[in-house]
Amino acid sequence: MAEKKPADPVLLSGSNPQIAKGEGDAPIQAYIAAMPGWKSAVGRRIDALIEVSVPGVHKAVKWNSPFYGIKGEGWFLSLHCFTRYIKIAFFRGRSLDPVPPVGSKSGDTRYFHIHEDDEWDEALLACWVKQASLLPGERM
Repeated sequence: MAEKKPADPVLLSGSNPQIAKGEGDAPIQAYIAAMPGWKSAVGRRIDALIEVSVPGVHKAVKWNSPFYGIKGEGWFLSLHCFTRYIKIAFFRGRSLDPVPPVGSKSGDTRYFHIHEDDEWDEALLACWVKQASLLPGERM
């Protein structure tokens, strides 16, 4: 009898992977592996940058998106795949210096988008991540 191969993750609208919610690194890695095309390699770079910037970062997948936070203190950022870019949401982004470039309908939240051919400043992203991790987190 042939061994069953696990089904490929479903991609929701905008190519966001449908990943079961869960705490820890494993659901995040499943999400990153399911990110389509170029987004998976960029997702690995972002995840590694967050781990280096915030040792012991708390991870979870909620609502089909990776969340990063401080255990017991709330979440400071999340990722989400769209058709043409990856969105990094900083929940207290208006308090970061410099403020991330993309506004939100939600007061404090600011976004940073990464498109396929973008050259993005990893040092700036690491700076935002470190700053965000020191601010009060969102409880979700």
